[in-house]
This record gives sequence, C-alpha cells and structure tokens, in this order.
Amino acid sequence: MNWIAIAVTFKLAMLTAVVLLVVGLPIAYWLTFSKWRWKFIVESVVALPLVLPPTVLGFYILVAIGPHSPVGRFYSDVVGHPLPFTFEGLLLASILYSLPFAVQPFAAALA
Repeated sequence: MNWIAIAVTFKLAMLTAVVLLVVGLPIAYWLTFSKWRWKFIVESVVALPLVLPPTVLGFYILVAIGPHSPVGRFYSDVVGHPLPFTFEGLLLASILYSLPFAVQPFAAALA
C-alpha cells in the first residue's frame, strides 16, 4: 500500500479545513452582517465553483497560477519553482473548490 499518497491526502484535507475555517468564517460573517450594496458580487464569486464544471474550474486555476500569469510569475520569483503541479498548487485549488461549501453553511449558521 502506498502510504505516501494517504499521508499527502490527509495533509491536504487538514490544511484545507484549517484554511477554510480561517478564511471562510470571516467571509461568511461579513456576508451575513454587511449592508454593503454590492455584496451580491462577493456572494457570486464565492459561489462560482458550484456552477462551474470541475474541469473548467481546474483549467481556470491552472491558467491563473501558470508560469505565464502574474500570480505564477510572482510565486516562481519568490519561491523559486512554479506553482502548478506542486502541493501548494493542489492546496490552493482545493481551497478555491471548497470555499462555497464552507462559506454558505457558516453564513446560514450565523444568520
């Protein structure tokens, strides 16, 4: 049995859960109690992974963090290696994909 794959999966799940708690709870609080007129834009961006097919979302993330994008170039300049196909890239994609599944229940619980 490949224990490395299980360890990477467990590490990814734990880090994703922690980051979603730290990032998702403040976003949900703000969405619940904010009176900002354009709040629906943030709600739409947060819910975007729910309406995009996973392959399309993955392609968009790959393009956004690729070596020819500003984010990808910045990351590569700072860290020294490209972001796609690394654990950090996997973590970022997992967070972006899972964000609506954290924010919406948090917002419902706070309402």
